[in-house]
Amino acid sequence: QKREISNFDYLMYLNTLAGRSYNDYMQYPVFPWVLADYHSETLNFTNPHTFRDLSKPMGAQTVERKRKFIQRFNEVEKSEGDLSAQCHYCTHYSSAIIVASYLVRIEPFTQTFCSLQGGSFDVADRMFHSVKSTWESASRDNMSDVRELIPEFFYLPEFLTNANHFELGCMQDGTVLGDVQLPPWADGDPHKFILLHRQALESDYVSAHLHRWIDLIFGHKQHGSAAVEAVNTYHPYFYGDKMDLNNIKDPLIKSTILGFISNFGQIPKQV
Repeated sequence: QKREISNFDYLMYLNTLAGRSYNDYMQYPVFPWVLADYHSETLNFTNPHTFRDLSKPMGAQTVERKRKFIQRFNEVEKSEGDLSAQCHYCTHYSSAIIVASYLVRIEPFTQTFCSLQGGSFDVADRMFHSVKSTWESASRDNMSDVRELIPEFFYLPEFLTNANHFELGCMQDGTVLGDVQLPPWADGDPHKFILLHRQALESDYVSAHLHRWIDLIFGHKQHGSAAVEAVNTYHPYFYGDKMDLNNIKDPLIKSTILGFISNFGQIPKQV
């Protein structure tokens, strides 16, 4: 509010308080999608429609998608310790595989991604290849994709280019995977993308609405009735600090929960 630190620094500070760290792929710093415009030739920071709705999680960015997730929540009976527990989302907005998939073009993340995938790259069509299509998947098209971003989207142009010439495969339409496809407003330049994306994060609109997203990820809308109302509940196993693993006597259930958390992500500690 006093303009003494940037939004970027504030988010990094909150991530650190909540136990997120660059040293842990499973609890990597999480940043929001801030833009919804990946098709225009130029960005208009005075138009609210340029921006993502920061008051809603990725699963509620469109009316239809929100309705489907609410329907899923209502259809599942509440059942303790069951994989079909009542929640809106059975996938997470940040996990080791999401982090590694974003950074797959640079080491050591290339090796991390391959090891998580069982030794090789994923099917080309599922790889991170386009900012626009990743936004459309996470905000509209894919019911199992509610991913947010990582800090590198706001300062590291190198992760958008395949400078190491990795053979990432070929998509079904014949497109060979190389550099990440950027929105028209970036003019094919990763540095311009990072510059404009960072300007968007620091814009007046995001500054005025960022606290709503912080409530969802780090604050009071993270769990409980406020989370239900905000269409922001995740599978119970994602709430690692809410689960008392010491009281679970069955080693199979315990290892299942730990595996679930390490593979699919973890809710940050509430700040």
